[in-house]
Amino acid sequence: MRARVIHSLGYRYSAPVQLGPHRLCMKPRAQGFQRLISFDLCFSPDPHHLHPLVAASGDDILRARFIGCTDTFDIRAVSEVETKVPPLLQVCLAENEPELPYPVGHLNGDLIGSLEGWLPNGQHDPAAVELAQEALMGSDQRALMFLQQLVEMIQDRVKYTQRHAGPAWPAGRTLRERVGSCRDLAVLMIEACRCVGLPARFVSGYHLVEPTPKRYDLHAWAEVYLPGAGWRGFDPSGMGAIDDRYIPLATSSRPSLTAAVSGTFSGPPGVKSEMSWSIQAEVLSEEHVAPNLLHY
Repeated sequence: MRARVIHSLGYRYSAPVQLGPHRLCMKPRAQGFQRLISFDLCFSPDPHHLHPLVAASGDDILRARFIGCTDTFDIRAVSEVETKVPPLLQVCLAENEPELPYPVGHLNGDLIGSLEGWLPNGQHDPAAVELAQEALMGSDQRALMFLQQLVEMIQDRVKYTQRHAGPAWPAGRTLRERVGSCRDLAVLMIEACRCVGLPARFVSGYHLVEPTPKRYDLHAWAEVYLPGAGWRGFDPSGMGAIDDRYIPLATSSRPSLTAAVSGTFSGPPGVKSEMSWSIQAEVLSEEHVAPNLLHY
């Protein structure tokens, strides 16, 4: 699929403010099953200094610094990307499908951060452990069956709803409330995977659903590392394994590090801010063809 996405953010302040440093995760992934054809980022006011960096996840991140005062702040990112359907997991894993729980000692040390629990002491939420154990019981300890079971259980027990404000909920709250946003369901799946030794991380990006909605939102899903197949996306608020209509922007073991824009401002006492945003997307061409397994 080839698509163009225009993502705009606008901030209005009740009095002039000084913008602090800002971190931007608005540049689509340019590796793996996605090719970044073009990317253009516009600011108002323009930053005094703008520099790119490569995050721990390998994503392209931008940091901006500003001077002077302003009562408005606008950002507009225009991206054109080409995505491919990942090869079938069954083909990639063939006779080497991981058995669960997967031994931590067999993993590359770089993946250990994607196995940590969400609790302050690094332990897993007991609710996520229970969910993982239940999914594991019905999977014959096979990784692909476990993931299928897990997605089905999450969708059966949690009603998906949109929630634009606030951080992702911990697994226990999502299961207790029986309702959650895409980021809440993603966190629930991530922690359940980590409980059985599968590294997992949070993904923020765009999902170009069909039919085209009146308004697009940022979307969140999970990426799970499967030895023999690498990082692969799963959407517990969608159809499970993702296809080429998903466009990743940023990934991290912590959801807070995938925010499209994060930063600070300072101003007179009582100053208030308002944010507006829009995401426009157009599919330019579409070919549901999996990469050639021998020459990709």
